[in-house]
Amino acid sequence: MTIYYSTNSWSSQPQVSQKQIEFWEYLTEKPNYRIVELPNGFYQTEYKHPESSEWIDVTRRETIESAEKAIDKTIEYYQKKLGFVNGPKVVKTFEK
Repeated sequence: MTIYYSTNSWSSQPQVSQKQIEFWEYLTEKPNYRIVELPNGFYQTEYKHPESSEWIDVTRRETIESAEKAIDKTIEYYQKKLGFVNGPKVVKTFEK
């Protein structure tokens, strides 16, 4: 039996493509989402694919309120990711 083991390391943050950045920006806009009620009574959050008319399911929740909150949290998540595209943020600097 042969076992292959590989590791990778970066000296800097992996680069994000412009297409990925544009997709994240798209996901930060609430009009690109919708909530649908499923036959089992749950509510599903979906976003519209930017290059087609297809709706992509994201999460399922028990109430409309929790489904909308899930969308808001998703938007916050991608806004935060966009904030780190240019590298880490300095949160504190020490001086002599």
